[in-house]
Amino acid sequence: MKVKEIMNRLEARYAHEREYLQAVHEVLESIEDIYNQHPEFEKAKIIERIVEPDRIFTFKVPWQDDRGEIQINTGYRVQFNNAIGPYKGGFRFHSSVTLSTLKFLGFEQTFKNALTTLPMGGAKGGSDFNTRGKSDAEVMRFCQAFITELWRHIGPDTDVPAGDIGVGSREIGYMYGWYRKLARENTGVLTGKGMTWGGSLIRPEATGFGGVYFVEHMLQRQGLSIKDKTVVVSGFGNVAWGAALKATELGAKVIAISGPDGYIYDKSGLDRAKIDYMLYLRATCNDVVQPYSDEFPEAVFVAGKKPWELKCDIAMPCAIQNELDADDAQRLVDNGVICVAEVSNMGCTPEAVELFIRKRKLYAPGKAVNAGGVSVSGLEMSQNAMKLNWTREEIDEKLKLIMQNIHESCVQYGMQTDGYVDYVKGANIAGFMKVARAVLEQGLC
Repeated sequence: MKVKEIMNRLEARYAHEREYLQAVHEVLESIEDIYNQHPEFEKAKIIERIVEPDRIFTFKVPWQDDRGEIQINTGYRVQFNNAIGPYKGGFRFHSSVTLSTLKFLGFEQTFKNALTTLPMGGAKGGSDFNTRGKSDAEVMRFCQAFITELWRHIGPDTDVPAGDIGVGSREIGYMYGWYRKLARENTGVLTGKGMTWGGSLIRPEATGFGGVYFVEHMLQRQGLSIKDKTVVVSGFGNVAWGAALKATELGAKVIAISGPDGYIYDKSGLDRAKIDYMLYLRATCNDVVQPYSDEFPEAVFVAGKKPWELKCDIAMPCAIQNELDADDAQRLVDNGVICVAEVSNMGCTPEAVELFIRKRKLYAPGKAVNAGGVSVSGLEMSQNAMKLNWTREEIDEKLKLIMQNIHESCVQYGMQTDGYVDYVKGANIAGFMKVARAVLEQGLC
């Protein structure tokens, strides 16, 4: 395999799909050496078969707003790879959604799901519909129109969507209810469901919880602890909330959260009341964080900036792709950061990642760090299939074990001769090898 040749072919076909090309390039660079040690992979054209999605559904979604006017959005479902299990990946409803975004997320999801050890393939979907400012009735009508176009192509053993940005329990409820009506069956076809109709405990917090558990393992391997470390988190949605909650429970001090308007610096650190206020802000203030400083006057609001300029021990991007760039990375390094863990998908630019690895900082990519969310979604699928519910403690223990196993896989494949663990290479190789072997063993299909 020659990375440059493959990327040239992809760039010629998908020149405008920047995020997708970035994700593919990162994986190919990591796996090139080990791939070339397996001539059977080259003979079966495994790379060419894995870097392209199995299929893409693109469809219009007409719906009626509260004024009686017809609105039209675009819907997508990218079914990337199902070699190790049914397609699995969230729906994202946001005005920024493009096919490039969803292809990159579906590609990443394939390897992330492989890392969990659960039998799940990779997919992603969504729409450029934005739930902000919409009434419940408008959101319901959109969700029903969306599922009307897609319901024949999903199912508990075919494709199991979940939530993502802009898709929470409300949206999952509307989509599941409409699927149930159209398909005339009550199955675990979507995850992130409400607790009264098949949902799993700790699912909203799971991505953040899993991210913190992964950070714990990274630090423990260096003889360190998360206790008393200062943590900077970006975003303040479910992922940031879960990360802040678990880090605080384990004795760390979370000193920053952020939104599109800027960031909050809280020198004294977040406590449970402040973390609960994060949820209130998200529900009432259209993602702006400035009111936090009104509610807690000891905190400082910094408008129009990112929190990566703050001195901290641990940085955890929890918002969106490419949110931490090379300049941010340099500030963190200059300020003595110990560990950077992507809890968002591809949260750091390639230049930032290169700097962290060159400086031998503890750094791990989203496909490993944020796998806790899809892991608990997989556990929800298992509970649905068996018609039972596990306790919070049972699910949390399973999540801890999954994150430990992911960390061990990353160390196995990412260990360098100088003792440094390249978690990017480790995660990419571990995920790729599982998917590649599954594709190879199932023949040409």
